[in-house]
Amino acid sequence: MTLADGFQSRLADILVRDEARAAFTQLQAFLAQLEPEKEGRLPAERELCEILGVSRGALRKALAIAESEGRIWRHVGKGTFLGRRPAEDPADVTNVANYASPAEVLRARLLIEPMLAAEAAINASASDLAELQLCAKRGREADTWRRYENWDNRFHSVIANATQNKVLVMTFDNLNNVRRTVAWGRRRSGSTGPSANHHSFKEHDAIVRAILDRNGAAAERAMREHIETVWRNMMEGSRQA
Repeated sequence: MTLADGFQSRLADILVRDEARAAFTQLQAFLAQLEPEKEGRLPAERELCEILGVSRGALRKALAIAESEGRIWRHVGKGTFLGRRPAEDPADVTNVANYASPAEVLRARLLIEPMLAAEAAINASASDLAELQLCAKRGREADTWRRYENWDNRFHSVIANATQNKVLVMTFDNLNNVRRTVAWGRRRSGSTGPSANHHSFKEHDAIVRAILDRNGAAAERAMREHIETVWRNMMEGSRQA
């Protein structure tokens, strides 16, 4: 290989890396604004390339980075999904969900999630904070219970991810899988979506403020108050958020 050939090869490598970084930046922006419908499934790669304006190779590198950071997960034959990969053995989660009561799920949340909020206040990255604010905003704007529940689920998942602790994230993921199965398995009645004064809006805002202020004690307290409200509503036969 000549000197010129070596230079061209290094230049090509640099261009590929730059293209992948640009694609990852585009992908991050897209994920932040993505409406989490259809179980969080992302568009197919060909469609994503068109949406982001990037090549297939650059997109795949960007997806690999996003997956390594827990932003997405991929299943061969099924597609790419938003969030972290679910528990490896979903049958176990389903089995627990079949026998767990809503009260048991809420008790577990009350023990675990306030601590996660406190850790998130200390360790959340700038992108975590931005995504958390987006989830609170989109939850308030949701016009159906399904959309609200999707954004609510994402809100709590972002808090867990913001702890930057893989063991805590795994613990939350297992709890959340049970939570979603138990909660979503019950039909909602009455209105088609949350009212403008739904309790979770104010409570989510309090959690966000505490995490933005890096106030672990306040974040823990706000999350505990939020879940206690859900608990009271469930006991009174009201809607669960």
